[in-house]
Amino acid sequence: MYFFASIFKLNTMKSSFKFLFIAGILSIVSCGPKGDSTTEESKTSGTETVTGQSGVQDDVSNPNAVQVALSSIDHTTLVTAVKAAELVDALSNAGPFTVFAPTNAAFDKLPAGTVGGLLKPEKKDALIDILQYHVFVGVLNAENLAEGQTYGQVNGGNIKITMVDGKPVINGKAHILASIKASNGMIHVIDEVLLPQ
Repeated sequence: MYFFASIFKLNTMKSSFKFLFIAGILSIVSCGPKGDSTTEESKTSGTETVTGQSGVQDDVSNPNAVQVALSSIDHTTLVTAVKAAELVDALSNAGPFTVFAPTNAAFDKLPAGTVGGLLKPEKKDALIDILQYHVFVGVLNAENLAEGQTYGQVNGGNIKITMVDGKPVINGKAHILASIKASNGMIHVIDEVLLPQ
């Protein structure tokens, strides 16, 4: 009799242990994901409301056109203009774009006060027009540019390619100093600011 009572007691203890073990696992599983997903949702929704495309952090991919310009000491004036025109997010998008990027020295060739004037809030539309004249939707490789080609820019104007000593010149003035591949297109560093007609 004592033997059977011991077995019954042992089986009861095993059942209780199993029940507690299963209940513990279920509580951990049911609590864990809820906490994590809520945290992810708040992180995601916070990011979406605070920043646009330019705020996406990605340390793995190649830099986009804006990130390349931001890292260049020769394009601080261009970066300032792009920020003032609020075009950072547009130029951070997937594209592809070809950006003709004037150097600081190119902006210095403009008449005194031109850049400062364009950076004023009341001149924002004119600044946007000029900056968009430097952008083509699609990828233009320097080696494919040829005499007499014209390309429609984002602002609706056209640029014209002529060849001088076997190298492309934009609108008869701007020379390509370097070409840099970006994750969302191509950047051609140029030595003149392109002005719409």
